[in-house]
Amino acid sequence: MKKTGATDEPVLGLREQNKLEKLQRIKSAAKELFTELGYDAATTRDIAKRARVGLGTLFNYADDKRDLIFLIYVDHLNEIQQQGTQAVNYRKPLLDQLVTFFSFLYEDFAGNPTLSRILLRELTFYRHGKLSVQFNKNRLLVVETVRQLVAGAQERGQVRSRESSSAIALGLFFIYAGAVRLWISEDNPDLKAGLAALRKQFKLYINGLDPVR
Repeated sequence: MKKTGATDEPVLGLREQNKLEKLQRIKSAAKELFTELGYDAATTRDIAKRARVGLGTLFNYADDKRDLIFLIYVDHLNEIQQQGTQAVNYRKPLLDQLVTFFSFLYEDFAGNPTLSRILLRELTFYRHGKLSVQFNKNRLLVVETVRQLVAGAQERGQVRSRESSSAIALGLFFIYAGAVRLWISEDNPDLKAGLAALRKQFKLYINGLDPVR
């Protein structure tokens, strides 16, 4: 019989709890120093010192300084993407669904533009590192979410293009990837203006250029 108030959550052993605490300290220290000093000035030694761990311990969690950026974000962005997916109203037009989904990422990036610039800059060619596989899986999940939204719009007759939902989704993702980098590069990125620009680009893509034949 379970005691009152008992849960099904596993109780972490001391070793696992210690590892988790070290991980959180490393992530916090990296986030603070990258924000305070910038990516180039912050060093792995500085981060290890602020996290109160040895340099060797830090490298158990990340291969290098670049990998630390993704250590900060990998789980967090996955949560943000899930929140965006849950917030989508599937009865609305595709354009509204897309802006709703991506607005959660934009809002999160706006919370710390300095760190977001570093992430988006380093993400472009991120292929090697402890977290590269997981992070690229998360990126593919974003594309898959967009594909599902497109496929739903096609089924409802809102999108008449004969292109596959995968091809359309990839184009929409490319628009987001460019738009978010252009927006976050501003000195004081305005969330409302950024989302308005994203909406405009999505609308142009969805409606097409209507070329003269």
